Amino acid sequence: MFESLSQKLGGVFGKLRGKGSLSENDVMAVSREIRVALLEADVALPVVKDFIESIKAKATGQAVIKGVNPGQQIVKIVHDALVDMLGGAGFEELKFATPPCAYLMVGLQGSGKTTSTAKIARLLSEKHRKKVLMASLDIYRPAAQEQLRQLGEQTGIATLPVVEGQKPLEIARRAMDTARKEGFDVVMLDTAGRLSIDEAMMAEAKEIRDFAKPVEVLLVADAMTGQDAVNTAKAFDDAVGLSGIMLTRVDGDARGGAALSMKAVTGKPVKLVGTGEKWTEIELFHPERIAGRILGMGDIVSLVEKAAETVDRDEAARMAQKFQKGKFDFNDLLSQIQQMRKMGGMGAMMKMLPGIGQMAGQLEAAGVDDSMVKRQEAIIFSMTKTEREKPDLLNASRKKRIAAGSGTTVQEINKLVKQLQQMQMVMKRMRKMGPGKMMGMMKQMMGGRMDDLELMAGSMDPDGLAADMTAMKQGAGPLGPNPFSEKKKLF
Repeated sequence: MFESLSQKLGGVFGKLRGKGSLSENDVMAVSREIRVALLEADVALPVVKDFIESIKAKATGQAVIKGVNPGQQIVKIVHDALVDMLGGAGFEELKFATPPCAYLMVGLQGSGKTTSTAKIARLLSEKHRKKVLMASLDIYRPAAQEQLRQLGEQTGIATLPVVEGQKPLEIARRAMDTARKEGFDVVMLDTAGRLSIDEAMMAEAKEIRDFAKPVEVLLVADAMTGQDAVNTAKAFDDAVGLSGIMLTRVDGDARGGAALSMKAVTGKPVKLVGTGEKWTEIELFHPERIAGRILGMGDIVSLVEKAAETVDRDEAARMAQKFQKGKFDFNDLLSQIQQMRKMGGMGAMMKMLPGIGQMAGQLEAAGVDDSMVKRQEAIIFSMTKTEREKPDLLNASRKKRIAAGSGTTVQEINKLVKQLQQMQMVMKRMRKMGPGKMMGMMKQMMGGRMDDLELMAGSMDPDGLAADMTAMKQGAGPLGPNPFSEKKKLF
């Protein structure tokens, strides 16, 4: 969603490289370009004005600190301003109260409200260990209640049985009563939407809100609608009082203005974002992490969290043993490919790596994308069990057969075999070096930063992931110090 804005801001910062100090003219020129970039990203004009004034006030007269060039200083200033615009440091936690508590889902028709209800219910069930009941209050849209029932079956979340002829308020009463009797922690009340905001819809939402007294009133808004999403949020907040917002379709080609403007215009935080169609493709909205992604700094913490959620501990232990023995075959390579796909694919992972996000388009143009990974997967699936375990068996005739079975070419198979051989060579060298020399070599490669090596060693064990995340949040990580850590005092 923020790809275009990220590229434009990257070009602006690149022009400051090599300057020894920041003059007022430099700041004015950069401010103009940032203003244009934000307006092109569909950010609300009043928000852009406040943002630019904030940057000017902080950047004018900034002297270059030793070891930090003007480009880095401006990046720091813009980063902090972006964080403030998106909602400030930290993130807004979802609230809970004495069971059963209600979550009221509101929004326009077509924004993905019913699907988002199921996604949030699954998130509460898996991450917060809550027993959740979903209830559809939409008696107007054909098959709306049936849609939620099917979503409940697919996600394993309980849904309130449909009783024909009941009004929305009656359904809400029955849902809360059922939750009390059957020990549910949270009741998701999926209200009806309309094609546009009208008085009848708002009156119905108010009536349900007054009865259920929800701990969260969440607006589901489509990020693709741009500033219309912001206007919708303001109208709903004025009428029923929102506690937070979930933006859907942020994985599309929306320009990002809705996400950047939402908090500043409505005063309500974006709490969740839908990043795809799958049940797992929902994320908590972290302003600092989003700002880092926009400025091309990546989002290592989210990447580590995804790894911690998707990694199979038994599989990780088995792979660790094979690495120690210096063995690596096509079954292991397939396992790694499938693990990467669970984490969102190559494209999603690259965008979270510092400095790589802006190159994602170039890599995709060069053919380094998820389609290439799928082709590699098809090649391995076309091998026999023996061929996967013993890659040396692959002669010319076997490669022709595999190419025909996978819809690829012999050249692609040769590339994959070479890739496997290189991985085998690296593991054999590391095994021969022993732990001491291996750590020494890694230390040299990383400029002697022992704290980073300890973190890397911790990340090899699934139990070390949590420690890595804590350390990264405090200002360090496997890829080096966090330039925005207060502790480092770089700025």
